[in-house]
Amino acid sequence: MDLKEELKWIHSEIDKLEDPKFIETLKNILKNNRKESNKRISIRQYNAEIDNSISQIESGQTLTHQQVEENLKKWGKE
Repeated sequence: MDLKEELKWIHSEIDKLEDPKFIETLKNILKNNRKESNKRISIRQYNAEIDNSISQIESGQTLTHQQVEENLKKWGKE
């Protein structure tokens, strides 16, 4: 499969996604892929990301280890 075919397949698979947590994960992967690997983030951004993570934990937006394993198995079958 060439690059254009790969991208076409990826686009069609993304259009089928319904799992909000997987969509958020994919979004984060794409965002992080654009960052330069050696570029450091600011203290302000670092602290904002930590605060966001703490807020997610406090509001119950977490998965158990078992849930993560189950999601990986499902995603691997799709």
